[in-house]
Amino acid sequence: MINLKNKKRIVIKLGTSTLAHKTGKLNIRRMTNLTRVLADLRNAGYEIILVSSGAVGLGVGKLNLKERPKDTPTKQAAAAVGQCELMHVYDEMFSKYSVTVAQILLTKTIISTPDRVDNVRNAVDTLTAMGVVPIVNENDTVAIDELELEIGENDSLSAIVASIVGAEVLIILSDIDGLYSEDPHKNQNAEMISVVNQIDDSIEHLAGGAGSSLGSGGMATKITAAKIATTAGVDMVIMNGRNPEDLYKLFDGEQIGTYFPAAKS
Repeated sequence: MINLKNKKRIVIKLGTSTLAHKTGKLNIRRMTNLTRVLADLRNAGYEIILVSSGAVGLGVGKLNLKERPKDTPTKQAAAAVGQCELMHVYDEMFSKYSVTVAQILLTKTIISTPDRVDNVRNAVDTLTAMGVVPIVNENDTVAIDELELEIGENDSLSAIVASIVGAEVLIILSDIDGLYSEDPHKNQNAEMISVVNQIDDSIEHLAGGAGSSLGSGGMATKITAAKIATTAGVDMVIMNGRNPEDLYKLFDGEQIGTYFPAAKS
């Protein structure tokens, strides 16, 4: 299993299913536990960078919409409202542990332009050196192509961010324990795969469709993220985010989730 003892810069991706109830309203208990654990890990010397989903999902709850909107203008409205709510919650919860957070909003244009990529990297380096936890998300309010085509789902974005900032590990917190031999929702005897040394056709075929009704991801996007991360020399772990204290177990070297080791150069 992955040894995090000698790692320093960690990107953690939080899915909508981890942050919110099915109603779209914030999962206060889980968020409270999560921020406490992350603040503690930061205090232990790790540089924590968050890639957070949830803006559209929280916007859906805040606006009392019945479901995740399908048209772009309403998605943008939900993202605008939800992003404000999301950062307010992070700021309030992390401040209890004297941790300052910063918001970084990205678009496809930014991560495709070398000079702007350098600016992102420099900003993250400066913030982490100051003890700040950067919180990264797509700028869904203006990124129309990502919203419509789902080019910029946050699993892949987290892998791109991990590559840009020189992270050593990417941890994706989801609503599933890891990658399984079959869909565990359909087959109770499905076995979780603890380590994936190579992402081949057989691994890709194990990935299913979209995840929760509030999010836009699924196992397929996580496998895509794993390919991006491991090719860039970043280890990756998929694990369940329902119990944030499991992060302690992972950092202590226990077998948690599915581990994708970085490709050897």
